Amino acid sequence: MTAPHIELDSPDAIDGRHIRAVAFQKVRVEYVQRVLERRDGRALVVGSGRGDLAAALSGLGFDVTAVDPSPSATALARQRHGDRIVHETGTAEDLGHEDGSFDLAYYADTFEITPDLDRVVGHAARVLRPGGALMYDTVARTLVSRLIYLGAFQGVPQTRIMPRGRYAAARLRPPAEVARVLERHGLHGEDVCGFKPTRPRDLVTAVLARRRGRITDDDIAEACPFVLDPDHRPVVTYLGYARKP
Repeated sequence: MTAPHIELDSPDAIDGRHIRAVAFQKVRVEYVQRVLERRDGRALVVGSGRGDLAAALSGLGFDVTAVDPSPSATALARQRHGDRIVHETGTAEDLGHEDGSFDLAYYADTFEITPDLDRVVGHAARVLRPGGALMYDTVARTLVSRLIYLGAFQGVPQTRIMPRGRYAAARLRPPAEVARVLERHGLHGEDVCGFKPTRPRDLVTAVLARRRGRITDDDIAEACPFVLDPDHRPVVTYLGYARKP
């Protein structure tokens, strides 16, 4: 049997980045609603992929700019969501926006990918207005997260959904490490919240079904719903936010 084609930002392949985005969409939006009293002003989404999170923030009342390093993802986002969002191709390490431009900066698919988190957070602090919020989701550095992200998602042939090398142990960062970087740039951490599949076995079932072509990338959210887990130490993935004074 021919192995399924795996390629990021492609509608014709297994796109592990989009799989994560649709699986995480519900908890991302719930977290924004949970921690932010005001949901208006200008929002920046970095690592926006095909633009689903940016569209959801727009629906909450934000004026949204979406930035992604992939021109292919930017084009797909424009096709999916039209002109109500400003879509740009750019990197988290070299944001081109002016100082104090945004009330909210949400970083998705970024902290666990960048080799230079310090530079990324520095730009985030720069583009936020005083009182603005930085929000993010990322991957902890635990034995379980390594087994899933370094093993199952990009190493094991039967469950691989990512290009090899997409993740590395050094870029999986525990909350305390992220907090130190935030503080270094004058951002005060306000909260960390884990999230997880409602039933972990559903994640395995959904990945295997996608690998066998029984479902599409966009079906993952229904096949494997995620829920917030605020009362436990993050084991694999977590969300957080910080404020700029």
